[in-house]
Amino acid sequence: APDIPVIDQAYSKLSNSITVEWRAVPGATNYMLTAEDGDSFVETIVKNSPGTVTGLKPATLYRITVRSINSGGKSQPSPFRKVKTVLAAPILSVRSLSCDSIAVSWKAVHMAAGFSVSLMRSDGLGRMLKQNTTNTSLIFTNLDPGALYTIKAYAWNANGMPGDDFTYNQRTSPNAPVDVKVAFNSAALRAVVSWMPTEGALTYSVTVSSGLLKLRCNTSSASCTVPSLQCSSEYYLSVTAYNDAGSSEPTDAVSLKTIPCAPVNISIEEDEPGHLLVSWSSVSLGHYYVVFVKSDDGLEVHCNTSYTQCHFQSDCGFTYFISVFAYNKAGQSPLGDVFNYTTAPCCPSDFRAVFTSSDTVRVSWAPVRGADLYETRAAGGSAVVLCRDTATACTLSALQCSTPYNITVYSFSEARGSNTSCAPQHVATAPCSPEIKKISKEGLSIISVQWQPNNEEATYVVTARGEAGLWHCTSTRNSCTLMDLPCGSAFSVSAIARSPAGQSFPSYSIPLETAPCCPNDLTLTQVTQSVTNISWSVGRGAQTYVTTLESPTGQAKCHTLQTYCLLGCITCGTNYTVSLRAISETGLTSSCTYQGYSSSACCPSGVKLYRLSNNGIRVFWRASDETINYKADLHGSKGNFSCTPSKGLSHCDITKIPCGDVYTVVVAPVTDKGPKLTIFSSFCPKKIYSVTCSGSSVGMVIYRGKSNAKHI
Repeated sequence: APDIPVIDQAYSKLSNSITVEWRAVPGATNYMLTAEDGDSFVETIVKNSPGTVTGLKPATLYRITVRSINSGGKSQPSPFRKVKTVLAAPILSVRSLSCDSIAVSWKAVHMAAGFSVSLMRSDGLGRMLKQNTTNTSLIFTNLDPGALYTIKAYAWNANGMPGDDFTYNQRTSPNAPVDVKVAFNSAALRAVVSWMPTEGALTYSVTVSSGLLKLRCNTSSASCTVPSLQCSSEYYLSVTAYNDAGSSEPTDAVSLKTIPCAPVNISIEEDEPGHLLVSWSSVSLGHYYVVFVKSDDGLEVHCNTSYTQCHFQSDCGFTYFISVFAYNKAGQSPLGDVFNYTTAPCCPSDFRAVFTSSDTVRVSWAPVRGADLYETRAAGGSAVVLCRDTATACTLSALQCSTPYNITVYSFSEARGSNTSCAPQHVATAPCSPEIKKISKEGLSIISVQWQPNNEEATYVVTARGEAGLWHCTSTRNSCTLMDLPCGSAFSVSAIARSPAGQSFPSYSIPLETAPCCPNDLTLTQVTQSVTNISWSVGRGAQTYVTTLESPTGQAKCHTLQTYCLLGCITCGTNYTVSLRAISETGLTSSCTYQGYSSSACCPSGVKLYRLSNNGIRVFWRASDETINYKADLHGSKGNFSCTPSKGLSHCDITKIPCGDVYTVVVAPVTDKGPKLTIFSSFCPKKIYSVTCSGSSVGMVIYRGKSNAKHI
């Protein structure tokens, strides 16, 4: 084993170790250092001197020995040395109380008689501060804000021997930022807060408070954007600087008033036609308001006011887009709801009402702005007639006749409804149709027409219409008379009522037939002594005729469809009254009276011829009436002869009549009318006589009737 080493010196510089120095031992490869405190020991193997034993207790007295070691073993321990470890370093607790102070504290150190604490800026600027104390805390003041300081502390024992030191770096808290500025973005409702950077500050925090609301913005730069601010709010902003030592005092609060909120509770109404009233609720922090009104034709007007309402002129049928903004020093409020207000459509103009019939009126008007639909309302009488259409015309039917109506055309829009301020137009319907109650004949060509008057202030016109033409009568009462209606005509009689409002429908037609016309020409022709032929012209409207010849002695009558009739049983020499009744198909009768008729005088009887001397013939007869003159006619091949007696005589003579001839003898009455002589002679019987020559020029007269011959 190697030799025992000899300790030159042993000392403690750290509280947990002792360093030993010795002279080297030849042949030794390692050395074992041993430290004993009576309770425990600590061994350490080292290569050479010096060597240090660690893991020791601070301020503890140790016995130190050294043993040399080689491959042969260990030497005996060297003579010991007593060495005490130095004091332990105080464990510092450091904090920055403010931006210019640092507080240092520690726990008591065993065997320490005092403490020494020094402080100096880590960057070497400034002077070092050092304080000795027997306390376990102290405070350094008047430091630089936000600066990093290095703090060293150690304890010493009663002999003044310093122990281990403890080093700690501590930064003071930063100073409050200065020159705080706020830039408000009204459009985005955010604020940009900026300030001058503060020494030693690592981060900053901007606090935005409004009532119970608090917003924070943290940043490491010298500005911060605070988003999502509320309109119509007042915020107080402060900035606090931070570092690892703590925070600065917050800056003095800066007031920020944001833009006002968009006005709400906006109401728009037409307090009267042509005037819009826009009102809204007051807005917090709003100093004044601007209302913009833009019409759908592009025209825009505005109103600037500090009140909460504005008046605008408006036109019918327009749509107005209305927005209200509030203003303050921060700017304009955000765009709120844009309201559109459509005014009531304009009242129709160029109103025209034309009656197409007595109960139907066609109403037309010019189109108006803003109208989607039109309603035409006719109020009158006991009912209201409505018509709705998108067209600018409407036909109102089934109106009550003879009634005043107030016709109003209302325009409608989907947005606003009806314009109720439209003025009515006053019209009156045409009179009601009259109802003919009675038609009566007051004369041959006079017809009275009566009707039920059902109108006020109306004039009634009655018309008789037929193939013969038109006949009218007019009255304001309930009847009128049609004059001079032609006979034998069929008419349709109707009535209308007229007033300034128009003309009614015609009444229902009543058929009217006038009595047939009396024939203009009537001719009586006596056919035989007892038969008379009556003929007449056509009587218009007559279907059958009844002719009558009437005398005190009797009556002859004939009913026929023809325009002639043969009447028998006529008494000769009698005066007759002539009448004719024309009868229509419906039984209407016209009684026609004509000039009296006298039948021919009665023919004489007992006509005889007697021979006279001087070749003469006497014609003799028995007269039927002594007041009538007669004439005798003889007609033969050798000549025609006649004679007329003096009035009252019943014979006449014809001289120088040739014999040897056959004569037809007729004795007929002669009237004052002369031309009737020949007519009447044809009624009287003809007798044939032969006048023979018997030895002379005049012979005997022989009557040759039928199968007989008379010889006179």
